[in-house]
Amino acid sequence: MYSIVAHGPRDLRLDEGATPEAPGPGEVAVALRIGGICGSDLHYFNHGGFGTVRLREPMVLGHEVAGTIAALGEGVSGLALGQTVAVNPSRPCGACANCRRGRANLCTDMRFNGSAMRFPHVQGLFRESVVVPAAQAVPVEASPDLAALCEPFAVCLHAAARAGSLLGARVLVSGSGPIGCLTVLAARLAGAAEIVVTDIAEPPLAVARALGATATVDVAASPDGLDGRVFDAAFECSGNGQALLAALKVLRAGGRLVLVGLGGEVTLPIAGLVPSETEIVGSFRFDGEFAMAADLISRGRVDPSPLITHTLPMRRAEEAFVLASDRAAAMKVQIALGA
Repeated sequence: MYSIVAHGPRDLRLDEGATPEAPGPGEVAVALRIGGICGSDLHYFNHGGFGTVRLREPMVLGHEVAGTIAALGEGVSGLALGQTVAVNPSRPCGACANCRRGRANLCTDMRFNGSAMRFPHVQGLFRESVVVPAAQAVPVEASPDLAALCEPFAVCLHAAARAGSLLGARVLVSGSGPIGCLTVLAARLAGAAEIVVTDIAEPPLAVARALGATATVDVAASPDGLDGRVFDAAFECSGNGQALLAALKVLRAGGRLVLVGLGGEVTLPIAGLVPSETEIVGSFRFDGEFAMAADLISRGRVDPSPLITHTLPMRRAEEAFVLASDRAAAMKVQIALGA
């Protein structure tokens, strides 16, 4: 079995390993078909990690994957051979204080596929097959390429929930990468009346419009493009400190800024935030939103297909990662696992 393994910065290899054993009780084997390259995958590929999280051993990358059920372990019900599933990469412990209070996405003993946050690292899912607990294999009535978008869409559904009610709201989304564009879908579902997306390049803004943005602003070409606008809620998806500060300037009093993108430190204008009662909240991963994403995609309530710009085979994995790193050339790059 082949896997896509990061051995260090810009050291990506297609490694051959043992085929997983047959699934045990309560487990399923999934023949993986498609994997989407995420921003965190790119950080591992380009820099060997992000912030204090660093690769300390070779790690299989990937956590946005879908495939078909290849084998069922004893006692598994509700799944069938050949069924398309998205693999939920999140395995909270269920016992820590955060899990007990219903905040499993903040689990202090989380096992998340393709993450170097703990050591030994939790290996990722860019491989030909995997055995997982049956609960992690979530049925999706869609093609594997769309099913593989359940994970990033779940991130954005969680972010939308963190914003509070968006019914009739004027919404700003800073950054039109894959997460920003999927946040547009999530905000539309939540009833936002206006969704304005900003970026520093036109190609990703075109995708944001295709996914339902009511207006877009290229802030590189039009630095004053948000002047005169006021928003009820904003989502900072770029990880850029200047974009964060720009969003704060156009929020109404009492508005809420949801931090979705990971970036560097920034100094906040506290003197203005206090009297305006501006709310700033973080949004990290997801919990029940994964099943919600699978359901919405299965029922055709959303169409995230404009996000997918390229699909390359496993043997061209390094080329796929280089392409995904070029925002002018690609949006969501997927890898055909097993090809």
